[in-house]
Amino acid sequence: MNQNPSNPIGVFDSGVGGLSVLRAMRAQMPEEDVLYFGDQGHVPYGPRPMEQIQHFSEGITRFLLAQNAKLIVVACNAASAAALKFLRAKFPEVPFVGMEPAVKPAAEQTRTGVVGVLATPATFQGALYASVVERFANGVQVLRHTCPGLVGQIEGGDLNGPRTRAILEEALLPMLEQNIDTVVLGCTHYPFVIPLIEEIVGEGVRVIDPAPSVARQVRRLLETGGGKRPAGGVGSLCFFTSGDAETVQALLPPLLGEGGAVGTVRWKSDLEVEMTK
Repeated sequence: MNQNPSNPIGVFDSGVGGLSVLRAMRAQMPEEDVLYFGDQGHVPYGPRPMEQIQHFSEGITRFLLAQNAKLIVVACNAASAAALKFLRAKFPEVPFVGMEPAVKPAAEQTRTGVVGVLATPATFQGALYASVVERFANGVQVLRHTCPGLVGQIEGGDLNGPRTRAILEEALLPMLEQNIDTVVLGCTHYPFVIPLIEEIVGEGVRVIDPAPSVARQVRRLLETGGGKRPAGGVGSLCFFTSGDAETVQALLPPLLGEGGAVGTVRWKSDLEVEMTK
């Protein structure tokens, strides 16, 4: 695919979680225009069947490509696990960057030999997660938890309330008893509660946010494909949601650090999205 540097990058997630990846991209490539699609109409993706996530991902990809996206970031662990391979086969000319649970750096850096992974069911059930653990976590004990309800708390803007804390404590306290020294965030929503996670686990436990390394990969692909915009200036942000635009708009400043206009889209079918007037 011939990348036009002036075209935008497309980013999508089931909701606001992918803003953690967008935040890292803005820090590394502020000059790039970005289209962000949050599928709030279907959030969360984690418990959904793989085939359905593939359909949603294909529909969103078609929508972003229709807006001239030069590269697509699947800023959702569940969608990456269920649909990244599928998308690359479906759109062979399009560069995709997806999420991979950061088990490798965790396994390399652990001192106790025990690491914890927080992710959604779709991520844990996917072949991608199994492959990463098999390749990189030999001799390391990997504890996992799906943190039921945490995505919903973050979508609602509750980053440090009692309910959010209770969900995280239920996941993390048993892991601490088993001597974890590293926590891997396997869902793009979870970096927004890093301060609360660090409060619970204490200073001796490292928390790994994969977003900066994903942003670096986006930059590498743009540079090698000739699609990188020259440095200087600040690119535009354009947001789309299949949910409530006002809710998303209110979450942008606290989560992303900047705001923007939010357009509403609707699903005509599992495979087709259109803008609403």
